[in-house]
Amino acid sequence: MIIGMVLNAGYGTQPGAWRMPGVDPRNYTSFDSQVWYAQAAERGKFQFLFAPDFPAWQNALENEAPLNINEPLLTFAAVARETQRIGLVATGSSTFNEPFNLARQFKALDLMSHGRVGWNAVPSSDSNVAALYGQALPPRHERYERLHEFIQLVQALWGSWGLDAWLHDKVSGRFADSNKLRPINLKGRHVAAGGLLPLPPSEQGQPVIFQAGGGAQGMEVAGRYASGVIGAVFTIEDARAQRSALRNAAEKAGRNPDEVKFFAGLMTTIVPNRREGLDRRIALSWQTFPQRVLYLGQMLGLRLDPGHLDAPLTSEQLASARPSPGDPRSAHALKIAREGWILRDVLAHGVIDYHPAIVGPAVEAADHMQEWFEAGAADGFWLSPDVFEDGIDAFVDGVVPILQERGLFHWDYEGTTLRDHLDAPAQYGLDPRVIG
Repeated sequence: MIIGMVLNAGYGTQPGAWRMPGVDPRNYTSFDSQVWYAQAAERGKFQFLFAPDFPAWQNALENEAPLNINEPLLTFAAVARETQRIGLVATGSSTFNEPFNLARQFKALDLMSHGRVGWNAVPSSDSNVAALYGQALPPRHERYERLHEFIQLVQALWGSWGLDAWLHDKVSGRFADSNKLRPINLKGRHVAAGGLLPLPPSEQGQPVIFQAGGGAQGMEVAGRYASGVIGAVFTIEDARAQRSALRNAAEKAGRNPDEVKFFAGLMTTIVPNRREGLDRRIALSWQTFPQRVLYLGQMLGLRLDPGHLDAPLTSEQLASARPSPGDPRSAHALKIAREGWILRDVLAHGVIDYHPAIVGPAVEAADHMQEWFEAGAADGFWLSPDVFEDGIDAFVDGVVPILQERGLFHWDYEGTTLRDHLDAPAQYGLDPRVIG
């Protein structure tokens, strides 16, 4: 299997990670800490890091750190100089960028990292982000039309400097073969570009395309262009269905479905036992529980009182609880509640997190990953450790050896580029199979 890890604001993925003992609360602006976390993931032989990008104010800054890494490409430039093998997948929106700017930035980073970069190509969907740019958010169909055009233009720009055009021959005095420089002149409904991107290929040619959008339109984009898809699934059944739909979309676009890898999310609190893990997550997230218990009630069809966090559901509540058919997390939440945990502990199990949560021993994480992988629900996982300071090492030292001993995860990197790590085919410029 392939393993990636999210890299965000500098603390971890639980709200109170910045307050944990041993964590420097100023890490939000520390590139050194991001480098250290990346090196810890590379020690575990993870194939890639993933940087989402939510530039608008997302949460309550009065008590919680921002969700966002302060700037994905600049952060990865620092990480690239201090790591050797791990891939670097950064998000870049097609809605409020222009193709040339993004093409140049990502290809320059790919050169700096010696071929380890991926572009998570997504449209923006938040009106607060649009406001930052002084614009209105376009309709969804227009955002995806622009995304299609944008990806094609970026790939055309990446390929405009021919693969072997750079001669740098001192004897002949020829720096480049002008016959192999192919300026583009493309114009679509939403974006256009004319000219040459004067950057030669990296060791992997050009960055790898990732996709993290949802719905039919996101699936079409992923099937046509992506080599990696960042999934948001809670059940093994949903994951298997999404992976199957992705493979079908790739085949429909004229590609080999094995070229596209689907990664399921996994939130981790790796500790020796369940009680220790629950206590840790309570310490990290207790301020959010009064709001979360109300949402838990909606999931189960119950009216729950935030003042009763230290009591389990009554027998009458359990008898009348009905999992919401519109929320795949609901059945698991009811299962945990039926085990007799108090509501505070039910929430600490991560039952309303956006991905499955492992709260306990390393073997439980390994078992979960093996079950999903062998069931065809995922080609790998992208991890969200609760606290980066010690949570990455806990996974690397606890879970990775189990997966390796079971023959599920590699012992070392076999290649040097992100394309190698994903077993993605060579590509330079547009993919002639899918671009008409």
